[in-house]
Amino acid sequence: MNILMIAVNDPAGTAIGFADAINRRTEHFCRVATLETRYNHNWRKDLHIPELDRTGLIELEETLLSADVFHFHMTADENLRLGPFLPKDFMNGKALVHHHHGHPDFRDNPGKYSQKYDMLNRRNLLVSTPDLQHILPEARWQPNCVNEQDPAYQPLADKPQTPIRIAHSPTRRDLKNTDDLLGVMQTLLAEGHSLELDLIDDAPHCDCLERKRRAHISFDHMQGYYGMSSLESLAQGVPTVAGLSDWCIGQMQEFTGTADLPWLVARNAKALKDILTHLSCDTDERHKAGAHSRAFMERYWNEERVIGRLMEFYETL
Repeated sequence: MNILMIAVNDPAGTAIGFADAINRRTEHFCRVATLETRYNHNWRKDLHIPELDRTGLIELEETLLSADVFHFHMTADENLRLGPFLPKDFMNGKALVHHHHGHPDFRDNPGKYSQKYDMLNRRNLLVSTPDLQHILPEARWQPNCVNEQDPAYQPLADKPQTPIRIAHSPTRRDLKNTDDLLGVMQTLLAEGHSLELDLIDDAPHCDCLERKRRAHISFDHMQGYYGMSSLESLAQGVPTVAGLSDWCIGQMQEFTGTADLPWLVARNAKALKDILTHLSCDTDERHKAGAHSRAFMERYWNEERVIGRLMEFYETL
């Protein structure tokens, strides 16, 4: 099976992550076509339209022709112009997949995309986190993956023990409870705790991963779900705080087959302060939580298992 993933920009590097995993772990072949880069994360690019020369455009056309599946990410669809080409001109005989990642237009206009796909009789729908099923109930949740065998996603053995470093890597601070974290940190520092906040903002992804490996605690956000930041830190064996909703917890338990999720759940500033206070004061508990995080990713959320779920979906197309 030949798969072409199409996106305006690669959401948190997930498309290229899926493609690399598919190509590494299955007999299928996947390419990624993108139009824009946003932020400064330097995700690996594949068929990035602004960088394609004449030879690259020929390769893009051949990929459009040979694909068995067009896998659209976020707001992309068959009308997204890819240089001189439109995917809708190559759709004959192809399966179409729409994969949503929480784009603001998707979150702010509930029902818009559901109505669109109903009108077009599109049934192959994915969402990246369980909370998005409330917006698109007919979609299947496809967890994101990290390559837990990559050294960048493995625990750092020799980590300085003081001060206790808390990593937070918000793409958009207004959506990641950054102000809540800053307020809690100010209170904890005033109380005399030996803490340091590493606020990783608009950094290349490789630098972000290296800084997160050096952290003792990672804070994702308190929006009710988890982000790629969570998966990265858990794989690195870093205790990870996120405000998971009961719905998300239930869906994650069903996918993994275990109730023993490693996330430390904080749904408000008080709970966040309590968790950070406890972890910063108890080295053994920190090490225990970190080991649990890594073991969970290796056993229940490893790349092979996540890609297996995606391939099961593709086989239904």
